[in-house]
Amino acid sequence: MNKITRLFNERGDRKLLSLYFCAGTPTLDSTAEVIKTMQKRGIDMIEVGIPFSDPMADGPVIQDAATKALKNGMNLQTLFNQLKSIKDEVSIPLILMGYLNPIIQYGIEAFCQSCVESGVSGVIIPDLPFKDYLDDIKPVADRYDVRVIMLITPETSEERIRFIDEHTEGFIYMVSSAATTGAQQSFDEQKQAYFHKINAMNLRNPRMIGFGISNKQTLESAQSNAAGAIIGSKFVQLLDEEKDANRALDRLFEALSK
Repeated sequence: MNKITRLFNERGDRKLLSLYFCAGTPTLDSTAEVIKTMQKRGIDMIEVGIPFSDPMADGPVIQDAATKALKNGMNLQTLFNQLKSIKDEVSIPLILMGYLNPIIQYGIEAFCQSCVESGVSGVIIPDLPFKDYLDDIKPVADRYDVRVIMLITPETSEERIRFIDEHTEGFIYMVSSAATTGAQQSFDEQKQAYFHKINAMNLRNPRMIGFGISNKQTLESAQSNAAGAIIGSKFVQLLDEEKDANRALDRLFEALSK
């Protein structure tokens, strides 16, 4: 069974915590150690960012991480080799998050095959048009049992949300706002109304809420309105400052407690 599917099937009422970091940071060779440390510290699922020169959905923190990763020499083939080296040590789901261009250059079939060979359970492609997903990506990904996770925002129509829910597996990534990634201090009434509206739709897929989660208030708000929360920019910032995943996680857990 796909690890993403198993995680959501077996979680019960437990709220999940997923973290994002950019592969190739803080150093080219630290990716595997960051992943193993996160698993050891109880993180439920990890989004591994594929660095790209024009990350349009990302705020300055993740853009900076991608720039550093590219300068460090990270690319898709290197990332797959690193993940393959720890495949037998990682039991939690790994999801690659990256933009369409590098994946197309790598080749859709080759990409999905490499995902399987390196223990990757899913992929998030923010700039993937839904029609291209249905026509070109989904048939190949389904063959390799790789979950393609789609994003929805407060601007996504109910009709489109239901269409996404019908044609995807794993979970739906609920973007908390229409802005780029980055920490927020709280989720205002407008965002809360959006969360409640999606809850009332009784979707088939579980949801994870991401973008802007950096403290206890935003974490609890996300976890009370979905299966769990995804934290990106806050952890990326702390990892950049500490250059050590354990210390970065210590500071993250501290921030999430107040």
